[in-house]
Amino acid sequence: MQVAVIPDHRAAVVTEMLWFKVGASDDPPGLGGMAHFFEHMMFRGTKANPGEAFSRTIARNGGDDNAFTSHDYTCFYEQIAKDRLKIAMALEADRMANLDLSDQGIATEREVVLEERRLRVEDDPEAAMEEQMESALHLTHPYGRPVIGWPDEVRRIGRVEAQAFFDSHYAPNNAFLVVAGDVTPDEVRSDAAESYGKLPARALGARLEFAEPPRLGETRMMILSEDAKVPYFSRLYRVVSYGDGTPGEAESLDVLAELLGGGPSSMLYRALVVERKLATDVGAEYDGMARDAAEFNVYGRPRAGVSLLNVEQATDQVLARLAHAGPKPDELARAKTQLVASAIYRRDSQYELASAYGEALVIGLTADDVEEWPARIARVTPASVKSAAQMLTKREAVTGYLVPHADRGRAL
Repeated sequence: MQVAVIPDHRAAVVTEMLWFKVGASDDPPGLGGMAHFFEHMMFRGTKANPGEAFSRTIARNGGDDNAFTSHDYTCFYEQIAKDRLKIAMALEADRMANLDLSDQGIATEREVVLEERRLRVEDDPEAAMEEQMESALHLTHPYGRPVIGWPDEVRRIGRVEAQAFFDSHYAPNNAFLVVAGDVTPDEVRSDAAESYGKLPARALGARLEFAEPPRLGETRMMILSEDAKVPYFSRLYRVVSYGDGTPGEAESLDVLAELLGGGPSSMLYRALVVERKLATDVGAEYDGMARDAAEFNVYGRPRAGVSLLNVEQATDQVLARLAHAGPKPDELARAKTQLVASAIYRRDSQYELASAYGEALVIGLTADDVEEWPARIARVTPASVKSAAQMLTKREAVTGYLVPHADRGRAL
């Protein structure tokens, strides 16, 4: 097990994060959603701590716990008083070795996951469209499969499949332990050896590497929805990430997203909402923390009487300006200042501090990458932002229109 310790002595509390190097991209063929399913299963209990005893024990000791899954990792965490860290570690070690994988527990969690999917995706027209767009964007790469899984594949998960997946991935030698808080490396080493050190390493399933075919052209989709209340335009671009890009590329994309969609002073908001009054909401997002290709998203919701095509064309005009001329010096300075400030403020939170290191380390980056990120953002130039904007080509994109049934005749 690899361990990172981030001392933070402001209060006698700690945040323990256990990052497993397994995510939705590691789901077996035909069993999409398996990693997310185990985010739930890990709370099913063990013989020593049955049922909900894990969370009840953490709460009884004044702590909090939860988990989350991405395409690249699954993370389980506890925030608790410093003198109770051993309790959290012992509980994590117990379920890593002795998880309840009974037929009844698996059947129960299957239904929990399917209900979560209904609430978060199937009952949310925008989320459902984004899921379809991601599937079209990534072609053969498993990033195109939803983290939560396709319903019919989730229903196929049984005890045999779950046991095989658990044995191949949920072992100490496939985990990155991050502890932030009022601790020293020696203290964490001692506590971890007492709990995790007793667990044997296991043979792990190999992480596959994927080479995507080139995209030959833009994909477009229009989804008519009886549940949608307002029209919605979205475009997803396939771009480089911090995990697979060259130095400076991902930082420039982060700055570009801030320039375009970083609040009321952003370029898209000023152009489409304030000046031209075409949209009620616009934005841009870049999530570059991935092992393979990342996604860059621009989106907008038109004002009443404005077509989705108008919003798309106005968005493209702003993008074209940046790709042709780059940002103005004052725009660039403001975006970089906002990015660095928000990162510093986030790390006032012990949870965010641990997350920043854990997410970077588990996708193959280093602690230096985390610590040097503000300085690298400061080095982003107008020319590098211009180059980043030129990465946003429609050949590498999927464009989606979500159209309420009542507006189907006015979508364009």
